[in-house]
Formats: sequence, structure tokens, C-alpha cells
Amino acid sequence: MTARRQRPLSREEYARGLPDYHDPTAGWAGAAPMYSALTLRLWVSGIGILFCVATGIVALRMDGWLWFALVLFAVALGLLINIGWVAHRKRRGEPG
Repeated sequence: MTARRQRPLSREEYARGLPDYHDPTAGWAGAAPMYSALTLRLWVSGIGILFCVATGIVALRMDGWLWFALVLFAVALGLLINIGWVAHRKRRGEPG
């Protein structure tokens, strides 16, 4: 039997931590609970997109570097998807 969530979690519940979350280092040597650095992920992804697109455009202008430009554009697409996922998590109230 699967457990179903009755209602969406509130911001306060996210701040306290998600239910059934298993942190293997919890309580080890007095370690504090870990949080995801969502804002840092947004910044790093944004800078990565700028770098990949700019370098990809330069690679397109060079003869024989089409494959490298396509790889950079694929990485930029992955970073764009990451930004969307992080924005979704921040919008639902997760701290970080």
C-alpha cells in the first residue's frame, strides 16, 4: 500500500525538513542537517549557460569545431533544465 499526501506541504514544513528524508550523516559527530544550496545552483547554472553559449558561438565560427559547439549547446540545454527545476523547488518553498 502506498502512502498518499493529503495536502501540499507548507513553507514551514519544508524549513523543518521533508518527511521520510534519510540523511546518512544525521547526528554523526554532531553534524547539522544539510540543506541544498539552491540559490548557488541558480548562479552556477546561469554562469555556465553564458559560458557555454559564448564559447559555442566562437566554436561555430571556427572551421572543424561544429562537434564541440554542439556539445556546448547540449550542456547549456541541460543547465537550462536545471534552472527550471531549481526554480520549481524554490517556488514551492524549499529553503536554500
